[in-house]
Amino acid sequence: MLRISIIVSGLLVVSLAHGQDATLTDGDKYKVILENECVRVLDYQDSPGEQTGQHSHPPFVLYALSPFKRTITLADGKVLKREFAAGDVLWSEAQTHTGKNVGETPTHVVMVELKDPGASSQKCHRNESLR
Repeated sequence: MLRISIIVSGLLVVSLAHGQDATLTDGDKYKVILENECVRVLDYQDSPGEQTGQHSHPPFVLYALSPFKRTITLADGKVLKREFAAGDVLWSEAQTHTGKNVGETPTHVVMVELKDPGASSQKCHRNESLR
C-alpha cells in the first residue's frame, strides 16, 4: 500500500510540475475540434480582460483568426507580450503558462498541438473531428 501511495504522489508532483491540460483548466475557452494519435487541434476564444489558469501545451502551432494582444506568463515568472494580426502563425516549443487578453479585441486562434512523433502516418490520416 505504501508503494502505491508513493507512486501516486510522484505522479501528482510530475503532473503539477508540468501544468494541467488547457481544456481542463479553461474548458470555457478551449474546445477540441479534432484529435488523433498525431495532433490535437484546439479552438481558443476569449474576451478582453479574461485570463487563463496555469496550463501546459506540448509543442504547437498557433494560427490567429483575429487580431489580439495578450501577455503570457511562463512557469518561471517571465512575462512575454504578444500581439497578433489575423493570419499570423507562431511555432512554440512545449510550455507551461497563463495568458491574459490585454487588448481591446477578442482572441480567436486555432492551435495544433503535436503528439507522439513516432505515430504512424496511417493513424494520423484518420479524421476524428469532434465537431
